[in-house]
Amino acid sequence: MRRKFSIKLLLSILPVSLLLVSCFKSNKQVSNTTGWSYNDPSNGGFNVVESAEQITGPGLVPIEGGSFTMGATVENVYHEWNNAPRQVTVSSFYMDQSEVSNLDYLEYIHWLTRVYGSDYPEMVSKALPDTTVWRGSLSYIEPMVEIYFRHPAYRDYPVVGVSWLQANDYALWRSDRVNEMLLVEAGALSYNTEQTKDNHFTTEAYLSGQYTSPVISNNGSNETKNVKMEDGIMLPKYRLPTEAEWEYAALGLIGNTSNERISERRAYPWNTDGMRTDEKGYGGSFVANFKRGKGDYMGIAGNLNDGAAFPAPVVSYWPNDYGLYNMAGNVSEWVLDVYRPLSYEDFSDHNPYRGNVYTQDTTIVYSLNHDDGDYKSTIQTDWNNEDINQEEYTSQMYDYGVTTLISDKSRVYKGGSWADGPYYLSPSVRRFMNEDESSSTVGFRCAMSKIGSAMAQ
Repeated sequence: MRRKFSIKLLLSILPVSLLLVSCFKSNKQVSNTTGWSYNDPSNGGFNVVESAEQITGPGLVPIEGGSFTMGATVENVYHEWNNAPRQVTVSSFYMDQSEVSNLDYLEYIHWLTRVYGSDYPEMVSKALPDTTVWRGSLSYIEPMVEIYFRHPAYRDYPVVGVSWLQANDYALWRSDRVNEMLLVEAGALSYNTEQTKDNHFTTEAYLSGQYTSPVISNNGSNETKNVKMEDGIMLPKYRLPTEAEWEYAALGLIGNTSNERISERRAYPWNTDGMRTDEKGYGGSFVANFKRGKGDYMGIAGNLNDGAAFPAPVVSYWPNDYGLYNMAGNVSEWVLDVYRPLSYEDFSDHNPYRGNVYTQDTTIVYSLNHDDGDYKSTIQTDWNNEDINQEEYTSQMYDYGVTTLISDKSRVYKGGSWADGPYYLSPSVRRFMNEDESSSTVGFRCAMSKIGSAMAQ
């Protein structure tokens, strides 16, 4: 009887003991490399932040990456064989739920006006959308020129008239404002609405030690320290999505997968091959904002097909399986890539991206390592010769800007717009425009790289 009691007592004590051991180990945090304790001021106080997943930034939704067939899914009516199907892998990332709206961009303009307006008004004027993009020959759209960007009736509509360069500036500004707020919430910064000119917060300036706003260290002492990137408080930069990321997110194939197999391919961000929903109760309503045919932008009075003669609000129609709105129709969207007609011939099959900047000099003949992915682009075997005009020979390689409209400033934009027919609504279709140009049919949304686990959180 006594023996049975002892066994019962042992069994009751064992879980508590294991719990205490577990707690002791977790609190001690001993290095597997050196045996020294982490976060212990008595031995130097090496700070180790508890592992945590990246938080989702404002406006973003997580996109779990994977492999997919990038490229043409509909017949190319213009016979431009510039996006041949190929298998690629896209890492997990984040993307804006919708296009950047007029309200979002007005906040940006307000900040620029407050910080730069009195002394450097050109900083504001440089960022303003070109509202004259609404003007067309033999068309009366003058009210859109005057009111679309600023009138409250259009505040939730996608901003247009923004160039690729302006979109990138906006993304950088947004990165700084989000990180500034995260530091304020962490107690590392105080609100400062008096920032002017060069005296304003940037992530780079903070990380370089130009701010003295320390927070309490987590090493068990009362020491203070400046927040670093390794503390996991700040986020990576907002940016434009790459072409591969945008196309992957637009297809939204996560809703069509089972056991690593795609059960149904998609030509559009929805499953049907047509432009109308098959959901009961919606009477075959259009699933996107597009031009049905010549002269038909919205349908007949009393029975409007997509309800919009121009862009519609950014949260309109049905989201795709990732929860993204208007990945087809409404406005086309800038992506990060430089346009080349035959990008599929020279690409990486992991996070493919095409830039146009040479990242390093080629120290070995035929060692061709540059961002634009042109493994065949160097026709000069003596590329590193100082007497060689590299820019000149690059132009000779491509002959861009001389015999074609394609140049190193040509940037890809994707997705159809309110003024396009159904063909352009396929995520695989790609067009280009110069990075300093804009249009009433082109807007943008931002993306962000995902740090850590590839699984969606």
